[in-house]
Amino acid sequence: MSAPDARPAPKVSFVSLGCPKALVDSERIITRLRAEGYELTRTHAGADLVIVNTCGFLDSAKQESLEAIGTAMNENGKVIVTGCMGAEPEQIAERFPNVLAITGPQQYESVLEKVHLAAPPSHDPFIDLVPPQGIKLTPRHYAYLKISEGCNNRCSFCIIPKLRGDLVSRPLGDVMREAEKLVSAGVKELLVISQDTSAYGIDLKYAESSWRGQDYRTRFLDLSQALGELGVWVRMHYVYPYPHVDAVIPLMAEGKILPYLDIPFQHASPTVLKAMRRPASQEKTLERIRAWRSICPELTLRSTFIVGFPGETDEDFEMLLDFLDEAKIERAGCFKYEPVKGAAANDLGLPVVPNEVMAIRHKRFMEKQQQVSARRQKAKVGRRIQVIIDEMGTTVAKGRSKADAPEIDGNVYVSTKRPLRPGDIVSVRIDRADAYDLHGTAA
Repeated sequence: MSAPDARPAPKVSFVSLGCPKALVDSERIITRLRAEGYELTRTHAGADLVIVNTCGFLDSAKQESLEAIGTAMNENGKVIVTGCMGAEPEQIAERFPNVLAITGPQQYESVLEKVHLAAPPSHDPFIDLVPPQGIKLTPRHYAYLKISEGCNNRCSFCIIPKLRGDLVSRPLGDVMREAEKLVSAGVKELLVISQDTSAYGIDLKYAESSWRGQDYRTRFLDLSQALGELGVWVRMHYVYPYPHVDAVIPLMAEGKILPYLDIPFQHASPTVLKAMRRPASQEKTLERIRAWRSICPELTLRSTFIVGFPGETDEDFEMLLDFLDEAKIERAGCFKYEPVKGAAANDLGLPVVPNEVMAIRHKRFMEKQQQVSARRQKAKVGRRIQVIIDEMGTTVAKGRSKADAPEIDGNVYVSTKRPLRPGDIVSVRIDRADAYDLHGTAA
């Protein structure tokens, strides 16, 4: 029982913006806050302070972050800013000189120090309980598993290494112990994330790490093998198509991890890829994809592409459309090029693609992608597939197949006569298909 004069728990309102990697940063900060007795609230008004975890990758993301900070300042006035935009704090400080503090990404200790100064904790060990897996901002049945920080690549359009530094991998044993805690807490799907998942362990020279009494090397293959022993869905994100990725495809064919790879190809034209400072051999990439599909026919590829990169010609763009057809990229997002302050692409001296041309290319890309996706989806009609349930309706549940990551890919709408709960994995007969979604009936 708390002491009679115990102070009420300080309340913190939290805003998390940006990618899943930033979401994991938010989860770590929130876990620490809850362990120290802080109470989380959904509203800024009445909170002791507000924390805004920002995104600083694109100008549009920076604008969203600035708007979130402005809202927090107007509704509360006591604001701590962290995240990628905090790595270059001048813009924030100039617009909001009265914020309590600005810290960069991954600076968890700094955030906690600033919170302690603004609203000292009131910890009661009898009631302030934090689950072993920490506080998660995702639904209970899936979670992001971050395996490293930073990136060694120097893509000309990207400033992530400036914001988050070079690659720093977590030892495999540490990653697996976190994964085990998540699974024991009811997680049915692990989404592996980093800036460059297939580079995992390079900085540690693939050092050995122990888990369950067995030694593994800290590298992509060993991590995939270990995660495959947990008996849950394992989905790989942000994988570059390095040759050593080939060794993981048989694990997908065996059902150890999901037959799904999220690979940020960005483009297909060698000229554009060279300007982007990306791997530039389109033919080798296509050969690798064909080999992967011969080993694992169920493989689904997700990717992101940029149209309108400086110097992109009509010929370059047509090459990209051809690549979509040949590679059969089932899930693809397309972004119109947006210059980022501090990115090397700004100094290449290449011709700027007019906005109207960029818009036309974006539209054509998405039309082509819809055609590719529709063909792949149609082939699933009449088949039975496994679906993980995300939401339950009265008679129709919404879920995802092994080919669909949460929030970025398609959905499967499941007609059912029995109650289904989030996290259930059910067999579904597919009755019809849209360009991106499937509709079926639970067995």
